[in-house]
Amino acid sequence: MAEELTAEEAAARLRTADTLGIPLGPGQPPAFLRALGERDDWTGLRVFGALLAVGTDLFSKTGVHYLSGFYGPLERALRDAGADIEFMPADFRRFAPLIERQAPRVMTTVATPPDADGWCSLSLHAGGTIDEMHRAGADPDRVLVVEVSDAYPRTFGFGEQHRHALHVDEMDILVRSNDSPVSLPGPPPTDADAAIARHAVEFIRSGATLQTGIGSIPSQIATLLAEGAGGDYGLHSEMFTDGCMQLHRAGKITNAAKGQYDGVSVTTFAFGSADLYAWLDNNESVAFLPVEIVNSPDVIAANREMVSINGALAVDIQGQVVADTIAGDQFSGIGGAEDFVAGAGLDLSDRSLICLRSTFEKDGELHSRIVPWFGPGAVITTPRHHVDVVVTEYGAAELEGRTVQERGHALAAIAHPLFRDDLLAAAERAAKGRSPVV
Repeated sequence: MAEELTAEEAAARLRTADTLGIPLGPGQPPAFLRALGERDDWTGLRVFGALLAVGTDLFSKTGVHYLSGFYGPLERALRDAGADIEFMPADFRRFAPLIERQAPRVMTTVATPPDADGWCSLSLHAGGTIDEMHRAGADPDRVLVVEVSDAYPRTFGFGEQHRHALHVDEMDILVRSNDSPVSLPGPPPTDADAAIARHAVEFIRSGATLQTGIGSIPSQIATLLAEGAGGDYGLHSEMFTDGCMQLHRAGKITNAAKGQYDGVSVTTFAFGSADLYAWLDNNESVAFLPVEIVNSPDVIAANREMVSINGALAVDIQGQVVADTIAGDQFSGIGGAEDFVAGAGLDLSDRSLICLRSTFEKDGELHSRIVPWFGPGAVITTPRHHVDVVVTEYGAAELEGRTVQERGHALAAIAHPLFRDDLLAAAERAAKGRSPVV
């Protein structure tokens, strides 16, 4: 049976030099991480996690080193402020073996309070830490700390094998708090986002299985699908968002014949509004499964007419995608985008859409997100041979099966008109397998 402690008492159980594993984003325990941030005696605390969603002073402390697999706004702010933080390149599917290799002495998560049988739902996050939490709980030399709060929704897994819960008997320390999950507000859509969504939905047929992420473009796509004539969709998505909920509420999601986990929408974590969290509470139409299952390319490909929808920061005429860095600086992470692009590419009936606005503005100057080539130091997220369709507000470019020259012409057609001539010239230089670089 777990020992019940306050957050401060639990934080005191960590050694000054220790190792700690935390889940991604909405799985992070707020009160416990804040309590850890109140300590000033760290000499060598190493923390393994991703996408911080908790405000804490912990990662600004001397003697604390944070290794993150996905940068969000808090990671970028810590880096820019000089904190001891590093990025670990890995797609989300590899988080499970990576955390197992690190084997932190202390593992932690947030969960719902125990039910009558002692089970605490893992709420908004299954991800890549479940197995390591079970291992920590079973090892007398390791510590499993679970923070429980009534404000978190009780969610479900799939069958006994994937229960999506921890039992109080395997916990070492239980911390009670009143914290609520952080809400992730959706940015307002632009006219370009709406145009991108209109082009994207042309590739989504009734009965398709959908994967989508966060942001105004996926939100606009969900709105169009919710209002459209199509339906009978399945949902198999690493992240469950407000857009996914909107499709459920509109009666568009049936999960009737996906081919994988029929009858439920499959996800590995949820991030969105308070309305989303309330809707998920005790909702058995959504199954939270470990990321190594949800993001397995073979599992993804086995779904009926899979359509993956992901974003990007830039694309070159080869079809290479930069999605997680800006001028070489880490902006986000690989996440599951590459898993779903690769998975959707294993079956000819599947489609993978990379959606991005055609331009961005910097220092008052307009720049194209579609470029003739990437310069030195560029970090490629998705290789050219995995990319299917690129969508901007000007249309869609289908790249699969096309030469580099043909790709350049197709991408020039959906670029901002100011930049099309340079792209077309680069495409001509790339003829017959030559370099487009001047």
